[in-house]
Amino acid sequence: MICELGLGGAEKQITLLARELSERGITTDLLVMFGRGPREEELLGSGVRIVDLGFRRRKAVTLLTCLTANARAFARLVLHLWRTRPQVLQTFLFHSYLVAAPAARLAGVPVIVAGRRCLGDARRGRRLAFAAERMATRWTDSVVANAQAVADDVRRNEGVPASKITVIPNGMPRQDLEPAHAATVETPLPLVVCVANLIDYKGHRYLLDACALLRSRARECTLLLIGDGPERAPLMAQAQRLGIDVRFLGTRTDVARFLARADMVVLPSLHEGCSNAVMEALAAGRPVVATAVGGTPELLRGRGVLVPPADAAALADGLQRLLDDRELANEFGRRGHAWARANLSVAAMTDRYVSLYRELLGRRCAA
Repeated sequence: MICELGLGGAEKQITLLARELSERGITTDLLVMFGRGPREEELLGSGVRIVDLGFRRRKAVTLLTCLTANARAFARLVLHLWRTRPQVLQTFLFHSYLVAAPAARLAGVPVIVAGRRCLGDARRGRRLAFAAERMATRWTDSVVANAQAVADDVRRNEGVPASKITVIPNGMPRQDLEPAHAATVETPLPLVVCVANLIDYKGHRYLLDACALLRSRARECTLLLIGDGPERAPLMAQAQRLGIDVRFLGTRTDVARFLARADMVVLPSLHEGCSNAVMEALAAGRPVVATAVGGTPELLRGRGVLVPPADAAALADGLQRLLDDRELANEFGRRGHAWARANLSVAAMTDRYVSLYRELLGRRCAA
């Protein structure tokens, strides 16, 4: 169960997991709260049944309409679980496991697993959301973190015992681990690619300032931003003011082609879980500069350049290091590619989930 099937990293991971489970002969429904989305196409012919529950977002309707629609959607969820009798309900993202935990308990689902994809920083100042999350966690049998940093955050800040937390890194589809044909990008400058939605915590403003610093050091580059979001307009204005070569490509489904063309990949996030963008860059054999937040150091340790977050000068230094030392950049690319192939396959990820499900079901049967 997830909120929707957009192009974000969590949506990609649950789509990969659902498809792989189905291919292994495990009957799999994918429940979506607020609607489907572009990733639905990736499940065509997989045997995965997509169930649209019909929840509504507050901003789109009046409060009364929203409450009425969501009460009906919750009842629809409980009824679906009661009728289909799943052995395991796996949830991804905050709203999903907040709603799924009580519904699954009402329907008698034996095992509930909550997938945590990022640190809890965004909710720590919101007491009601934090309290609701902790209550939902009490009703779940296991919390799956996609990085050790996320697991440590859950244990330290929510008091969840380590025995209830499992770390399962993200997986990658087979085609992402194979070479792609490079996109054509006309520029005489080194090409730096950043794949991230244009939202505040991804830290793009520091990246643009870093590119301006590189320009002042006679290390000018062309920056491609792949992704979209509410920060697009202010970032475009910032790029124009700084006089740097930034190209906004919006949302793309052919990211691998631009990674194949890139001289390096950068991710300036202020906080992260286990970054799909960094994983994809490693699989493509690209050298990576990224901020040392969340699970990113686990992906890049010895395989890339890590810099502190919210620090444009450090980001510029990291990029310049690889621009000036192509041998080091190539070595990072080779190491990252080899490590990704050995550790980040979707098959390995699914093996870990299936083992966890069997362990939890075994405990339930014994109890």
